[in-house]
Formats: sequence, C-alpha cells, structure tokens
Amino acid sequence: MINYRFYPSLLNVFSHYLGGGNLSAQELIDSINRVPTPTTAAQERGISFEEAVVKGTDEDRFDAEILRKVRKLLPRPIVETQVYCQWQIDDVLFYGYVDLIGKFKAVDIKTTASYQPGRYVHNHQNLYLHALKRKGIKLMEYVIAEFQPGGRTEAYVESYTLTHPIDKQLEDIRLFKAFLEEHRPLITDKKIFVAPGDDADARRH
Repeated sequence: MINYRFYPSLLNVFSHYLGGGNLSAQELIDSINRVPTPTTAAQERGISFEEAVVKGTDEDRFDAEILRKVRKLLPRPIVETQVYCQWQIDDVLFYGYVDLIGKFKAVDIKTTASYQPGRYVHNHQNLYLHALKRKGIKLMEYVIAEFQPGGRTEAYVESYTLTHPIDKQLEDIRLFKAFLEEHRPLITDKKIFVAPGDDADARRH
C-alpha cells in the first residue's frame, strides 16, 4: 500500500534542513506546498545548459569547450531523455525524471560555480538507479559542469553503482514521513499523500 509520493529534489531540501542548513521549518513547508519562488540565475543556467548539451538549443550561450567536455562524458548512444522513474520504498512511491539514459547508465547533468568531490554521495537521485535497474541500468552518473569565476570551466563525473549504500537516503525518507505527519494540517499540496482509492502513479496527477 502506498501512502506517500516523494520526489528527489524535495527530499534533498529536507536533507539540507536535517543537516542544519539555513532553512527554516516554514521554508521547508513552503517547498512541500510548492509555493512559487523566482528562478535564480544559477537555476536558469542549469536548465539552459542541459538543453544546450543534449539538444543543441542556444548552445552559443556557452563556451564550446565546456560543451565538448560534457558531451564527451555522456553515454553513446543516448537511448532516451527525460526518463520517468518510480520505485516503491515501503509505503512511499519515489518518482522523478532523470536527464538521460544510455544502455547501461543513467546520467544527470549538473552545473555549479564550485565543485567538491563526493557532492552527490547522498543525493536522493541516486535512488533512480534502483528504479531503472529493470531497464538494465547499472550506473548512476552525475556529469558536472563547473563555471568558475573568471570564465574558466571544468567537467567532472561522480559515479554510483547499485551496491552503493543508500542508508542515509532511506533514513531521510523515514524522517520525512514523520515530519509530514507532525505538520499535516499545514500541508496544502495533497499530492504528497495518497488517499485510499487514489491511483498512486505520480504521472497521472
């Protein structure tokens, strides 16, 4: 039985909250309720960069060298883009979209101004790997474009396999359920809860 629907970016926000990040309980609740917030310049760049890398859209906005570096790290051939993933974890339907998949690996493209190794070790997108294993996917990779001050660019990869521990992510999910129940009267986005008789597939809502 499924009682909740969670997606990775929200779980990552909750993990940041648990870790003592500069995020209040009210800001977390606003994120749960999908209260609109302005798109930051960094977020807009990330969206545009992904489009440029994968589709060639407005690629003249970016340095040709960083586009080349990132494309070199992508699987060939690219089998599918914007791939829907879902995985049931106890009474939670975990769902979302990964940027692209090849024959054996899934890839999410990231942008940052400053990269530190191991940045995505506890990212909840790592759970996509378990959602996609029936497709033969054995590796989850983050391809990271670093846009340094002064115009310098670099590309990095973080790779995770099905055997990589996910205890931290699963504990976050357990704690998030408890947080939701504690603050249930304040949750206005009811999609996160699955009522009896609901279709749990997140794509249908």
